[in-house]
Amino acid sequence: MILPDARPVQYSRTTITELMIPSYANFGGKIHGGILLSLIDKVAYACASKHAGNYCVTVSVNDVEFWQPVEVGDLVSLHASVNYVGRTSLVVGIKVIAENVKQGTVKHTNTCYVTMVAKGDDNKPTEVPELILETKDDVRRFIEAVRMRAIKRMVKEQLDDVKSTVEVAKAKEILKEERCRITYEI
Repeated sequence: MILPDARPVQYSRTTITELMIPSYANFGGKIHGGILLSLIDKVAYACASKHAGNYCVTVSVNDVEFWQPVEVGDLVSLHASVNYVGRTSLVVGIKVIAENVKQGTVKHTNTCYVTMVAKGDDNKPTEVPELILETKDDVRRFIEAVRMRAIKRMVKEQLDDVKSTVEVAKAKEILKEERCRITYEI
């Protein structure tokens, strides 16, 4: 199949809506975060695959914070759009909305970003079409994604550095203000 060399954001914009049923709830009566993460992954796949014209796999899910609980009976809509494309990767932005149709309330429960990689028939990363930015929001989201990628790279480097330089011998000093107890001799 021959793909176009570019597609607009609107081409692959995707929304999935699902009713939150009792079997999705935790012991507190709220919807499990894992249910929402699964839905996030599904809508990211649908959106990314549509843009790429190929199978896509999840590389990372970034910045997932649950700002408000989702209740049994809510209709949850996940709005996804491709915010950024690299050579083989795509960043899909997802906005999660929970609607209580009985009360007529709508709440924005979280926004997150999923990085996907397109795979060809040989199961190797394959090039994706460029992204056509048609609106001010499209341009803003693309620039935000570029900046977030740079920040993510810097944080990864810093975390790798921290992991390689942990000084367990100094644990008592490092952890003195933390809520933990060391029970072995250092």
